[in-house]
Amino acid sequence: MEAWIAGPLAVSDRKASTKQLYAQLARTHIGQSDLAALPLDRIKPSHIEAWIAAMRAEGRAASTVRQNYTILRAILDTAVRDELLGRNPALAITRPRLESSEAAYLTPAQVRALLKAAEVSRYATLFALLVNTGLRRGEALALRWPDVDLDKQVLRVRGTLARVNGTLVVTSTKTEKSRRTVPLSGASVTLLEQVRSRQRHERLRAGSQWTATPFVFTTELGEPCDPRNALRALKVAAERAKLDQVGLHTLRHSAASVMLTNGVPLKVVSDVLGHSGIAITADVYGHVSPDVSRGALTALSDALERSLLWCQPWCQVPRFVAIWMGGEGSHLRLYLSG
Repeated sequence: MEAWIAGPLAVSDRKASTKQLYAQLARTHIGQSDLAALPLDRIKPSHIEAWIAAMRAEGRAASTVRQNYTILRAILDTAVRDELLGRNPALAITRPRLESSEAAYLTPAQVRALLKAAEVSRYATLFALLVNTGLRRGEALALRWPDVDLDKQVLRVRGTLARVNGTLVVTSTKTEKSRRTVPLSGASVTLLEQVRSRQRHERLRAGSQWTATPFVFTTELGEPCDPRNALRALKVAAERAKLDQVGLHTLRHSAASVMLTNGVPLKVVSDVLGHSGIAITADVYGHVSPDVSRGALTALSDALERSLLWCQPWCQVPRFVAIWMGGEGSHLRLYLSG
């Protein structure tokens, strides 16, 4: 396991935060499991099945179980490559299913209540920008002023802020499609102007204690904002607004929900959110609101009704039936029907 962490994982092109996560999962869920006590060449598919069952019995999320299986399989693949194993026993096990879950989102009224409750927090503008743009938490916190063009009303997503080995660093975006240009509404431009104005005042007040960074969202001393502090502030605001289970990603989901509910095409929403494909957007947000489906079916019924009304005059015209008369001198003969 440690050889895989130091070798294939370390030299892979995965994001630094992903490498750290995989190493942590491997050491926790594989290194501290019964599998670790078995000699490498004694691990059987049945042992892996028991390991998966134990994780489920502990209440591990389906995504965690699947991720751990993927890591174990990669470790054993490396052992096969290095001729420490003749075959990979994990290949005999069906990959644990990833249960699809509907994205939790807030209604516009709930969003207003949340933002109202967050007004006293320095993160209020961050929350408002997330719900106005659909950015991921790390994308918003990684924004630099050179990435923002208020005159053209666009911002460019070029990275994501994450904590790696205890240090906040900007890593690459989640996918290539996540590197994108996001248009800004008038409300978003106003929010960013407020952030810039406040940052200027804080820089003057901090004096020599100010740390010069290019980040849009900073602490009172210019350091990048810690995502954990932003989440804590959001939880406080959610409690004040009497809203349950609200996270920073909920704001992104809420932005997608409002766009789809208001008729924005799925492809456009997918591009704004930076999804790698439209199928992901459809899978995550296909449930968004019964009102969307109801509106679509109402539009369908209205269209059919208009079509039937347009067709009515023709229904009153005598109908003819054409019968093919075969044989020599074949011809069509028309008969009045009805």
